[in-house]
Amino acid sequence: MPDQFHRTKLLIGNDNLNKLKNRRVAVFGLGGVGGHAAEALCRSGLGMLDIFDGDIIDITNINRQLIATHKMIGRDKVDVMRERLLEINPHAQIKAQKIFYLPETADTVDLSVYDYILDAIDTMTAKLELVCRAKLAGVPIICSMGAANKLDPAAFEIADIFDTSVCPMARIMRSELRKRNVDSLKVVYSKEIPVKIKDEHTGNVPSNPASIAFVPPVAGLILAGEVIKDLIE
Repeated sequence: MPDQFHRTKLLIGNDNLNKLKNRRVAVFGLGGVGGHAAEALCRSGLGMLDIFDGDIIDITNINRQLIATHKMIGRDKVDVMRERLLEINPHAQIKAQKIFYLPETADTVDLSVYDYILDAIDTMTAKLELVCRAKLAGVPIICSMGAANKLDPAAFEIADIFDTSVCPMARIMRSELRKRNVDSLKVVYSKEIPVKIKDEHTGNVPSNPASIAFVPPVAGLILAGEVIKDLIE
């Protein structure tokens, strides 16, 4: 009888599926990008997944985040995500960690236990800390660059950060990584020029970035795809 991974097995083979069942990946950030990445990893047969996010679901998340519904408003993102992932694969080991990964909290996380790290954090200081610590631990990491203020889901590419262009976040990351002597980093980034956003009433730039349902999820799925491909190589 076919099991839930029957079609995945047809594509990547039983040996690679078994390899994925014995791999442990960390996903940092469960927003519009990270939530879709985490689910794709789980649906692909990953056996162990640690999810990190210190936030709760609010009404402004509903337009793009996988786990955000009116019913879930006010709940911790990591708890809702864990429940969803276990409904997809009850045999997976899902560890939910309610923390914001920051330089101040980084010592509480042992990155060396992971086979791969997926970064979908919004905060620049947190991303830099995570990248530097992952490099020090010798653990592969892939990072999402900016997905906000974008309308073209087809503009995403995979590249080393030092080969990127256009993306404002990637430009800052390149500069900061050079200061930290980091000479390579796999990223998913968009070549779309960000839409210039102004409040229609005040004319000011809003404090929160704009987003839409069909852009961040694409970045998350590309990230997950790269992780899976690298793990089975």
